[in-house]
Amino acid sequence: MRNHLMLACAAAALVAATHAYSQAYPSKPIRIVVPFAPGGPADITARTIGPRMTELLGQPIIVDNRGGANGVIGAENAIRSPPDGYTLLQSTSSITAINMVTYGDKPPYDTLRDLQPLTPVMFTTSLIVLHPSMPTKTLKELVALMKSRPNQITFGSAGTGGTLHFGIEMLQREAGVKITHVPFKGAGPAVTDLIGGQINGMFVDLPVISPYVKSGKVRALAVTSVERSQYFPEIPTTKEAGYPGVEMTNCYGLLVPAKTPRDIVMKLHDAVVKAVATPAVRERFIAVGADPATMSPEEFTRFIKTDIDKWGKLAKAAGIVIER
Repeated sequence: MRNHLMLACAAAALVAATHAYSQAYPSKPIRIVVPFAPGGPADITARTIGPRMTELLGQPIIVDNRGGANGVIGAENAIRSPPDGYTLLQSTSSITAINMVTYGDKPPYDTLRDLQPLTPVMFTTSLIVLHPSMPTKTLKELVALMKSRPNQITFGSAGTGGTLHFGIEMLQREAGVKITHVPFKGAGPAVTDLIGGQINGMFVDLPVISPYVKSGKVRALAVTSVERSQYFPEIPTTKEAGYPGVEMTNCYGLLVPAKTPRDIVMKLHDAVVKAVATPAVRERFIAVGADPATMSPEEFTRFIKTDIDKWGKLAKAAGIVIER
């Protein structure tokens, strides 16, 4: 009887301590790991919501860029962090889904085992863009040029196996062309080289490329969404341009290490949702061509499961396999 009483008291003390810890949270700065170099859409996302989350949570939000290996380095860093609510992972579809399906039977981590989804922050599509020195004005003209110059046209991406790399593979498969793929440690460095003329073109998400399209520093040929973008209504879709198989959307969200206490998960979730709903934050996302969106943790988990299946089918069709 005495042992049972001691166990019950210990359990009650543990529950009380956990509750008190959760109520005291947060008591120090919170880190958002961005698994890509500065300047890309994931980086823009974290730095846009960070200041508002700081106001809501009362602690500084620190953005920690850890690029490389299509986001694997940063994702693994977040996964290995204590599940205490002080480390968040800024995700893309590459992080949550594509890395699950491009490494054969040896993915670097398991999204839904090693991480707890909080919510999406925004969705965006991609543009196919070129350096202004390129002579082509339409996607069909670009395909014709690629056919006449196999492997001579260079397209950058945020990393091997990411969404932007998938766009290249889709176009090669759909149009029967050969493109030289140049992977970077994030979309930001790739865009820098594109503007500088070191590479010829890119598939790139709207948030990072929109200002350069508007200023004329790059030329946009097509958008990869099913319908024209409300932000660039004059740019045709890939389907309208004659290549319906080249279609993709990217999801940017936030996750925490698995086993993070539920109270903390929900406190972070609610702060992110409020941050995304803030007019200044929404306006910033919309201004760069993104669609702000949030979900419950359960809804986001279901979305990721569906996304893994979608990208898995695309990876198999394109024959994309990454060796570690």
